[in-house]
Amino acid sequence: MRRRAFGSTGFQVPVIGQGTWGLDQGDRAQVVAALRRGLDLGMTHIDTAEMYGEGTVEEIVGEAIAGRRDEVFLVSKVLPENASRRRTIASCEKSLARLRTDRLDCYLLHWRESEPLEETFEAFEGLVAAGKIRCWGVSNFDENDLADAWPLRAAGGPVCNQVLYHLKERAIEHAVLPWCERHELALVGYSPFGHGDFPAPRSREGQVLAHIGAVHGATPRQVALAFLERRAPLLTIPKASSVEHAEENGGAGDLRLSLADLAQIERAFPLGPRPAELPAL
Repeated sequence: MRRRAFGSTGFQVPVIGQGTWGLDQGDRAQVVAALRRGLDLGMTHIDTAEMYGEGTVEEIVGEAIAGRRDEVFLVSKVLPENASRRRTIASCEKSLARLRTDRLDCYLLHWRESEPLEETFEAFEGLVAAGKIRCWGVSNFDENDLADAWPLRAAGGPVCNQVLYHLKERAIEHAVLPWCERHELALVGYSPFGHGDFPAPRSREGQVLAHIGAVHGATPRQVALAFLERRAPLLTIPKASSVEHAEENGGAGDLRLSLADLAQIERAFPLGPRPAELPAL
């Protein structure tokens, strides 16, 4: 599994990690086994949030990483309604308890709402000073949000932005990706398979992925993942609710696409016009 710098932090993380949104809907034993198999395969970046299953998913992750905490780059997120200075700290403590750990490797503001960013960021810095988190960032921020956040930053952050990114939704490439490249922020793409909208095998797009995959001995989903992390600062966090899916995701970690492959994918999944608002789920 190839690894890449997580923004300007100096931390090295796998190019393919593990998302966990919706894992509370699956069989718990199978989900825990899938997360553990992902760790075996080097997908040690695990992303979760207090929102997922109202805390249940954090508990599942805590079970999966028990005894293996030091292997994991663990990320969770605070809801915007909890993002005041006081409530951010309280939310972090609750997440730590559910995850059965004493620290997060990164803590994110899930999306921006009405709480002043200054308050949230001050709370994050306090959590860093207390050893509760190692770094912090944001999620679902467009370039204007990032520009607002940047003058408020302390020495340690923000270090990443987590955004919706899949083959049929490439809006971040217009402005968010260039912004993160210029400012050395990791850009972590969630829902890389389109949240139920992955190209069907017989579709024109699906056939392109299958053809490229056949050349590399890879599946269409592995080809998609390789495209979505094709250059720094991109990282991706697919979800797997079974060991088999985890193994398929992990198999993309060393797949390198050629320039010709990338050009084919670009043609099959064109960027499209810049939207008025950054898409999010």
